[in-house]
Amino acid sequence: MMRKLLPALFVALAVVSCGRKASQSKLPNYPKVDSLMKVMTLEEKIGQTVLFTSDWSVTGPSMRPGYLDDIRAGRCGNLLNAHTADFTREVQRIAVEETRLGIPILFGFDVIHGFRTIFPINLGMSASWDIDAIRRSAQIAAEEAAAAGLQWTYSPMCDISVEPRWGRISEGSGEDPYLGSLIAAAMVEGYQGDDLSKDNTILACVKHFAAYGAPQAGRDYNTVDMSERWLREFYLPPYKAAVDAGALSVMASFNELDGVPAHASAHLMQDILRGEWGFEGFVVSDYTGIMEMIHHGYAKDLADAGRLSINAGLDMDMMAASYMNHMKELVESGRVSMKTVDDACRRILNVKAALGLFDDPYKYCDTEREKERTLTDENKAFARRFSAESMVLLKNNGILPLKKGEKVAVMGPLANSKDDLLGSWRGAGEVKSVPASVLDAVKEVTPVGDGASKVILVIGEPWSWTGEAASRSSIKVPEEQIALLRQLKKQGKKVAVVLMNGRPLDLSEESELADAILEAWYPGTMGGYAVADVLFGDVNPSGKLTVTFPRNLGQVPIYHYAKNTGRPYVHPEAKYESRYLDVPNEPLYAFGHGLSYTTFGYSDITLDKTSFKGADVLKARVTVTNTGDREGTETVQMYIRDLVGSVTRPVRQLKGFERITLAPGESREVEFTIDRETLSFYRQDMTWGAESGDFDIFIGTASNCTKNASFTYEI
Repeated sequence: MMRKLLPALFVALAVVSCGRKASQSKLPNYPKVDSLMKVMTLEEKIGQTVLFTSDWSVTGPSMRPGYLDDIRAGRCGNLLNAHTADFTREVQRIAVEETRLGIPILFGFDVIHGFRTIFPINLGMSASWDIDAIRRSAQIAAEEAAAAGLQWTYSPMCDISVEPRWGRISEGSGEDPYLGSLIAAAMVEGYQGDDLSKDNTILACVKHFAAYGAPQAGRDYNTVDMSERWLREFYLPPYKAAVDAGALSVMASFNELDGVPAHASAHLMQDILRGEWGFEGFVVSDYTGIMEMIHHGYAKDLADAGRLSINAGLDMDMMAASYMNHMKELVESGRVSMKTVDDACRRILNVKAALGLFDDPYKYCDTEREKERTLTDENKAFARRFSAESMVLLKNNGILPLKKGEKVAVMGPLANSKDDLLGSWRGAGEVKSVPASVLDAVKEVTPVGDGASKVILVIGEPWSWTGEAASRSSIKVPEEQIALLRQLKKQGKKVAVVLMNGRPLDLSEESELADAILEAWYPGTMGGYAVADVLFGDVNPSGKLTVTFPRNLGQVPIYHYAKNTGRPYVHPEAKYESRYLDVPNEPLYAFGHGLSYTTFGYSDITLDKTSFKGADVLKARVTVTNTGDREGTETVQMYIRDLVGSVTRPVRQLKGFERITLAPGESREVEFTIDRETLSFYRQDMTWGAESGDFDIFIGTASNCTKNASFTYEI
């Protein structure tokens, strides 16, 4: 089924910035909203544009005390970092029963990779390449969060990133816009379902708009600078896919783009988001993002920052208090029009209406439903399967899978840590809900003790080293952990390294020393058991990298859709070519790489024609055979290269994939469809479309391990 869907879906996603595909983010006219707008005062309208945090947790640099008083006074219409059915019911009661108009509160929370049942971090989820499972993880997260009084999540994070120093690369889906677009849409569909007013769905928020994942020097919140062409072709597609999937809220990003902070970018919010894409939901700031434009040197004070933001199209102020404290004055002085405030207020009220809050403001506040839907056996069973599916076997010289009953040693600073399994942005997940560390899980499978000839070494980054405000200038595993690996090898031990981390790492030494490397990411609530499932062969690993692992930091940025140069590296002994003196150009582990406990053979590519034109299509087929002795799942990947264009084109771009499961000896033909949209790009005049010319097609197990063929296309 996925084989048939992917080419068609790419047609839709490929036009992401051309405005030719109508957004699904449409809202009807709500009579209740019309009635409210007629009787609301300016202060009450402004109150709907204000978002404060509760005192439950802090996810930014400041907290505002007295938020309940602000709600009573109509100065705050939205709240984040507040959950549980009992707590949100009481806050909602204040809004509904103790304010003049009784407008319900919208409750938001960072439900990023699970709410109570925590799944692998998002970078890990993407490594499954399993779009249906990713959608299901969002459904489960929505069901649990909605049962705890929440209606809004700040997810999916649609930021493409090729920057491993940036801590929030862990929160996204990797480096590729095609795969990232599929994942973004699936997560919106999972959160919002087919009816946003149901009590088991929540509002998605597309973030961070836009290009937050490309900070200079890899430092969080830093400046972003790129061409409009690169922005539109490689960074905007996942945001657009999420909007087209029906997301009704978008979050601005902390970075500046083209010299303008995103919180005041009319180009992003008005021209592209609303003008080209037809978005009808509301845009929210990030945490104190409006205020931070003063530090950017773009706004002279908080009032000026509020003026710039709302006039650019930003509807809701998270935590800066700019709109609450200064918007009335800005309207009365004519620096902000009444219509601008009306539009922002109406968009927010429309979304509240779509959630069904005016029909039943307490429908998300059901303590019995909260107990029934949280951390269920079904949810945990899915989490265990999904966690194992997300793991990537980077290297294996035959040591894995381990044999049950054989004594092993389990070592490393993360081996007995339940906390690190959850990773950053763990929602409302708690360590007490984690049933087993990796050590605990291995002990249930096989004897564990000193003196064993085989060692499971669990190393990587502590979870706090990744996520927001967690940039690193080094992407190596801590030295003391590598030293332990060196010592074990000196003792003649066979070592299977299990990695927990939230970014691509420099594994140049580990890859030489270790007998096997299993990339487990931060695998979530059931991650300890999932690691054991893979190590001992109950699950055959099938994950594939969605971000390139460099040989060292000096290769960064390195990604599979890079362009050629006028002096490409071709001759090993040549000096005046684009190359390093000390390491090869190639990455340590390429995009799409991932091993299995079985092996897969690929036939040559068969094309149904060698040229096509216009609206015709070309079919590319390859036969994949399980050449090993156990069942396995393979992700067959298809890449395209446009050899000559009106602007230079990448050496290869992912344009399709299919996950297939094969029994030992079984073969299956996989077919990909290539059409005009598959070959389209932003041409020299910035119009979207294909060009006549010659193309290469690559199909294989990874971006650097493919069969190839050639064809010609005429417009």
